[in-house]
Amino acid sequence: MRTSRLLALGASVAVALSLTACSTASTSDTSDSAAGGNPASDDAFPVTIEHVYGETTITEKPERVATIAWANHEVPLALGIVPVGMSKATWGDDDDNGILPWVEEKIDELGGEEPVLFDDGDSIDYEAIADTNPDVILAAYSGLTEEQYDTLSKIAPVVAYPELAWGTTVDDMIELNSKALGLEDEGEALIEELKTESEAALEENSVLKDKKVLFAYVDPTDLSQIGYYTAIDTRPGFLHDNLGLPLPSIVEENADTDQFYLSESAEAADKFADVDLFVTYGDEDFIATLQADPLLSKIPAIAEGRIAILPDATPIAASANPSPLSIPWGLSDYLAILAAPLAGK
Repeated sequence: MRTSRLLALGASVAVALSLTACSTASTSDTSDSAAGGNPASDDAFPVTIEHVYGETTITEKPERVATIAWANHEVPLALGIVPVGMSKATWGDDDDNGILPWVEEKIDELGGEEPVLFDDGDSIDYEAIADTNPDVILAAYSGLTEEQYDTLSKIAPVVAYPELAWGTTVDDMIELNSKALGLEDEGEALIEELKTESEAALEENSVLKDKKVLFAYVDPTDLSQIGYYTAIDTRPGFLHDNLGLPLPSIVEENADTDQFYLSESAEAADKFADVDLFVTYGDEDFIATLQADPLLSKIPAIAEGRIAILPDATPIAASANPSPLSIPWGLSDYLAILAAPLAGK
């Protein structure tokens, strides 16, 4: 699972004030002609973004864009802007450079300077963020606390998530972040483009249509619990909201939860009876482990081999959290992995 799912508490006010002073010095060219600069019109501003902690107003076109948490940087990149700083990828990175392959490809395509990578696995590196001298900080998809939001706001205007921590849909992330950049229309066009690509990928793997997919996590060292992601998480959320797949009953019954992840005792295997496809992380040997367990094997999807395994900590596994750049990069391959156990069944 993602290792930096919840961000830690923020630094003290004294530190925040010192960062404010640091952020006053410019560190690089921010002209419109610079590679990966913001193509938005100055007339698009000011803009005001409503979020869980109130409102953020961005008075002038931001040229220096910083992002934190998972995938927020992909919105400016998809719209032609290379961020000055973004969170380091700590899961799914195939070459240990802190950048997922679809992000690396886009940065190379735009020809901009490689962003500073923030290490926010355990806490937010306020000093590193301030050192990039951002004009805006995008965090529409995050678990940002109010204290962290307040501290970051002393550096630059911050776009926080709309309602629930880690509960922002891909479309809403694009909408909020693109509006903050003065590229709201371009964001809407991106949403439509990704919708078309997603529908095409589902058609290529049409066996998935109308199937109830459970996105789960089972610890190989403790088979007594079945962890599963709820509809507010982007993994099942995308399959349901964007691809139209129905939710298993156990996920549907918890539709009102504010948690992205819940667990159930393996003794309650009957609660998973209507699952058509059981998706989890691991290796192919894990299928035999699940089927050999006396409790888990009572789940029909497991007993009948309707199990899709995503290779743990690989780019394709990371792409199961769909994002603006990972969708065109790997959605077809990802859905093919899901579809394979259903072929002929």
